[in-house]
Amino acid sequence: MSALAVAAREVRGALNQPLAFLLVGAFAALTAAYVFGLHPFFVEGRATLRPFFEFAPFVSTLLAPALAMRSLAEEQRTGQLDLLRSWPLSTAALVVGKFVGALGLAALALAATLPIPLTVAALGPLDWGPVLGGYVGLLALIGAYLALGVLASALTSSQVVAYVVGFGLCFGFYLVGRAHPLLPAPLGGWVAAIGFEARFTSAARGVLDTRDLTVFVGVAVAAIGLAIEAVDARRWR
Repeated sequence: MSALAVAAREVRGALNQPLAFLLVGAFAALTAAYVFGLHPFFVEGRATLRPFFEFAPFVSTLLAPALAMRSLAEEQRTGQLDLLRSWPLSTAALVVGKFVGALGLAALALAATLPIPLTVAALGPLDWGPVLGGYVGLLALIGAYLALGVLASALTSSQVVAYVVGFGLCFGFYLVGRAHPLLPAPLGGWVAAIGFEARFTSAARGVLDTRDLTVFVGVAVAAIGLAIEAVDARRWR
């Protein structure tokens, strides 16, 4: 059994429950409400998706842990993890499959927001280049958040605890970038380098900086590696 098979199983299981549709719908509704309601979009009179890309990273700190919280915690609570270990499946394939499945659900949530740029384009000329770059950067950012959520799920058998820990990790990486102006120069520079909100600034303008993507991918790989170690540690205990 491969990681892709685990991912497909994860997506099918999630789509059989109303929670997945609720999360996808809530993500689209919250971002749309901010763009067209809370933000002075119609007052500015410009066809831009900048408000969406400013708000979506924060909403993602709520969405990603919710998508990832059941990935390993529920398997441990129900004893399914022991059953999965009896299959020809490595721990790495299991954890990576859970992550890829959650990433597929996140891509579905992003697809649900497409009516937002289509509406903006209908109201005025919209440059689709920055929109595409922003969506790619947002998917990379959410991927890093999901990896942190999977790590939190690997540490507990409670979905509630997994969500709280996952949100704490995601929001910490989101918030730490805003704290760097308050810190001394060397430390502030290091903090700014790992702050997700600051790293996403270029993508929000439609500019994909490989350094920013490298940070997102690096954090995701590190979190997935730690999740694999956590699952293996539980197995030996």
